[in-house]
Amino acid sequence: MMCLVSPRTGRHLQRYEKGCRQVVGCIPYRYKVNGTKENEIEVLLISAQKGSGMQFPKGGWESDESMEQAALRETIEEAGVIGSVESNLGKWYYKSKRQPTMHEGYMFPLLVSKELDNWPEMNLRKRKWLTVDEAKEICPYAWMKEALDELVSRQTTTNSI
Repeated sequence: MMCLVSPRTGRHLQRYEKGCRQVVGCIPYRYKVNGTKENEIEVLLISAQKGSGMQFPKGGWESDESMEQAALRETIEEAGVIGSVESNLGKWYYKSKRQPTMHEGYMFPLLVSKELDNWPEMNLRKRKWLTVDEAKEICPYAWMKEALDELVSRQTTTNSI
C-alpha cells in the first residue's frame, strides 16, 4: 500500500521569530490495555534521524499551516500515526544541535487513533511505545521531558474529576 502523505522538504516556508526557528511536535499517546493503573498511558517515541536516541516527533512550522496542522504533519511523516491533536502543552526554547541558533518548540498531545503501516520516514526511523517512566529515561531532551510531565499532569487532573 502506498503512503498517502507526501513529506515536505526544504525550509523556504519555515517560520522564525526573533531569530529562533519555530518547531512544533506531538507526544503521541494511547491508553494502555490491561495497565496496572486506570487510564495509564503509553507514549510513542521515534529514533532520531541523525545520531542516536529516541524522541517525540517534531519539525518546522511552516508559514502556510497552523501550529496544529504542522504538528500533525510532522507526526504522520516521522512516526506514522494519526489522531486528535489536543491543546498546546507549552513553549520551550532549546539550542540547535547542528547550528548556533535557538529553537522555539511547541508540543501538543496527540491521542492516537491509527498506526500506519507505511509512512514517509518508515525507512529512516524506528518507533516504540513506552511507559511514561521509560520515555523519560530514554529521551535525552529536557524540554521534551517537561512537555511529557505537562501531559501527565493534565491526564491526572482529567482522570481525578
